Amino acid sequence: KPHPPRSSHGHAPKPWGPARGPALVVVMTSPFGRYRNAEAASAHLPPSSYLLASLKADCLNKPFAQRCHDLATVIEEFPAKELHTIFPWLVENIFGSLDGVILGWNLRCLQGRTNPTEYSIALDFLDPAGPMMKLVYKLQAEEYRYDFPVSYLPGPVKVSIQERILPECSLYHNKVQFPSSGGLGLNLVVNPFEYCMFYFAISLITQRNIPMSCHVSTSNSAYFVLVDRYLKWFLPIEGSVLPPPSSDPGGVPSPAPRSPAVPFTSYGMHPTSLLKRHIAHQPSVNADPASQEIWRSETLLQIFVEMWLHHYSLDMYQKMQSPHIKLEVLHYRLSMSSIHHSSPAQSSYQALHTYQELFKPTEEHVLVIRLLVKHLHAFSNSFKPEPVSPSAHSHTASPLAEFKRIVIPRFVQQKLYVFLQHCFGHWPLDASFRAVLEMWLSYLQPWRYAPEKPLLSTESQPRSVSEKWAPFIQENLLMYTKLFVGFLNRALRTDLVSPKNALMVFRVAKIFAQPNLAEMIQKGEQLFLETDLVVPPRQHRLFVSPSFGGSFLSSRTPNITDVSFKVKSHVYSLEGQDFQYKQMFGPEVRNLVLRLAQQICQAQQTAKSISDHSIEATASQSFLSWFRFGPSDLNGSYTGNDLDEIGQDNIKKTDEYLEKALEYLCQIFRLNEAQLCQLMQNWGAAQDENEKKQLPDCIESEDGLILTPLGRYQIINGLRKFPLEYQGDPELQPIRSYENTTIVRLLFQLSSIINRRFAGSMETLCAKEGFLGSFCRYHLCNPCIIEKARRSPLSKQNLGQIQQPRVSLRFLASYRTLLSLLLTYFIASWFCIGPVTCTFLLSIGYLFYAVLMTFITEKRNPHQS
Repeated sequence: KPHPPRSSHGHAPKPWGPARGPALVVVMTSPFGRYRNAEAASAHLPPSSYLLASLKADCLNKPFAQRCHDLATVIEEFPAKELHTIFPWLVENIFGSLDGVILGWNLRCLQGRTNPTEYSIALDFLDPAGPMMKLVYKLQAEEYRYDFPVSYLPGPVKVSIQERILPECSLYHNKVQFPSSGGLGLNLVVNPFEYCMFYFAISLITQRNIPMSCHVSTSNSAYFVLVDRYLKWFLPIEGSVLPPPSSDPGGVPSPAPRSPAVPFTSYGMHPTSLLKRHIAHQPSVNADPASQEIWRSETLLQIFVEMWLHHYSLDMYQKMQSPHIKLEVLHYRLSMSSIHHSSPAQSSYQALHTYQELFKPTEEHVLVIRLLVKHLHAFSNSFKPEPVSPSAHSHTASPLAEFKRIVIPRFVQQKLYVFLQHCFGHWPLDASFRAVLEMWLSYLQPWRYAPEKPLLSTESQPRSVSEKWAPFIQENLLMYTKLFVGFLNRALRTDLVSPKNALMVFRVAKIFAQPNLAEMIQKGEQLFLETDLVVPPRQHRLFVSPSFGGSFLSSRTPNITDVSFKVKSHVYSLEGQDFQYKQMFGPEVRNLVLRLAQQICQAQQTAKSISDHSIEATASQSFLSWFRFGPSDLNGSYTGNDLDEIGQDNIKKTDEYLEKALEYLCQIFRLNEAQLCQLMQNWGAAQDENEKKQLPDCIESEDGLILTPLGRYQIINGLRKFPLEYQGDPELQPIRSYENTTIVRLLFQLSSIINRRFAGSMETLCAKEGFLGSFCRYHLCNPCIIEKARRSPLSKQNLGQIQQPRVSLRFLASYRTLLSLLLTYFIASWFCIGPVTCTFLLSIGYLFYAVLMTFITEKRNPHQS
């Protein structure tokens, strides 16, 4: 909903300009056609409505390249008073609707590899110096305003505003507009730049569930590239923010007044916005251009952070509020409870307490945040403090330099910490967690993005972390320690035999094993655990819980000389005063590291066993095995791990990752060789003789094997498993692809008739001692199947049915057996041997083979009955 601009007298000017006479013909260029006569142009609607209708029609009739060219022409030639009505439609047409129904240009799926022409045109049009931004600056100069619905803001902010509680972030100050009826239809009245960036940022969230027709590389998408361009333009690492075009006077609209009839909890004690400090409160004639344009940098960053990181439960949101804010909220709720006609506020009050946001970030979302984190590190590290002369004042530094100095702790730290905690606790236990992991590790290493990078040594040794980064580590202590403990808990629940999971453990161990990093983290913990410093209650608002979302240039924080107080302030501002800190180098976490080291050793042994099994299986394959001349095994083999599919090379990589990770963990936590040897001995003592077929821990009962709690833990964590194969009646297993369905069913009926009629006789023969009993047991009993059944969780009733002697003719239904018999008869016909004679010879040959195998089986199992 566009708002008309304000005139100098405080009244809204006429929205469509002076009246146009019938002799004035609106001449349109070729993109929009021409009106047939002047009367048609002015009969019912103003010219801007015809412009909007023509643009909508072009979306259906013209190709993408032509539409963008026409839009650029319109933006260049038409005045702002006609462009401001098409601006909301154009923003939605490009970035999509807020509810995700309209995709717009679908920038997330637009790639140069698949659509090079559209990709290049879209980037040029939306570039910070492109036509879209020129339109924004043209409307900005005329002070137009637009409504952005509060219902599409992040959950905690939305519920807070609906309860008439203004968030701390200065982005929302003096922008909330309430309808006269009450709590429905809340809107933010924003300027064109904010309106455009709100839509751009939220399109990453609203369209995350839209299925993509093809595989899209996030880093090569138009959306990802535009984020990078906006960050480099508005948060420049070198130089200053480029000003808008010279035709723009650079004025920023003053805040729209709120409705005085609706009570609202204001935070007047908060520092004022950087925008108001450097734009609204300074004359535009003699103002510093950098001061006039720094508001765009702050606004862009606040919108990105609010839309992408401000998603968590309401309890966490309330915990992060400062004490005086909680006091004002309490006063407001008490005053509202005394009003009898405050039903809308009471309903929103109930929603505030029952609210829990269902937010599932995607891998693409995390990759975009990582891009933001990396650029902010480079942006912050480009700050160069200038030597201060005795006559200089404290406010002589440029606004951009001050912004670089405080950008990460004031705007990003708190919300990124909560976002990472949410991901560590809710992300699936699979390889897609790598995106979250790399984003976390990027934040932990600001020295990687410093302009002065020391040269690598010839010995390829890892660089030592400089002591100048100690303040950053101390002020971000929980990012290093608590999230590391969270990663340990995740790693203990994952299958480290998988090379992707092993790589993640290796990456974390390698980063934390950088020289001097563990020592600085340990020093930060010691500073926090000092008990001689107590946080003064009156200073808690200023030092402990600063307004991370607000601006910073309006009030200077006093210099804090006590480093221990800084560390305590960081921890308590993120976790609250009642937080129980768990030391990273304490005994509890050390035990978790020892458990992880033991699991790494187990994973190495498992990977080695799977590798050996794969090699043996490959060596045993031959052409004759296709004819089933070997022992019959209808179950086949199944290892239950993806290493068989990825090859031996990745198995070696897994072993290398785990070995290096174990080495790094020993460096970080100073584990000695004796402890590792003890872990290896404990693991080796629990192994079976072959170290391959170890079953989960279980007890034997009348109903078969029953898992113990330890056995359940072993199965859940992938440490042990039952062999995944058919354990029931061999005659009832599914028909295989190499068997004839009709013959299998006929032979099963024949075998069942024989077994029912001669069951007693077969049991009597198999129970006899001597050669006859052994001969019958060899043909009527299958000891291999019985042994496999004993090692499985199979009930004794079913096991007894499998142990009964019976005839099985199913092998004759195999195509391999039938083909072998046909080849035998065909070859015998060459030697003039008839079918009857050939069958007799085969029977005699098999009789000798059966007698020989009976003697061999009897010698191996002399007491088998």
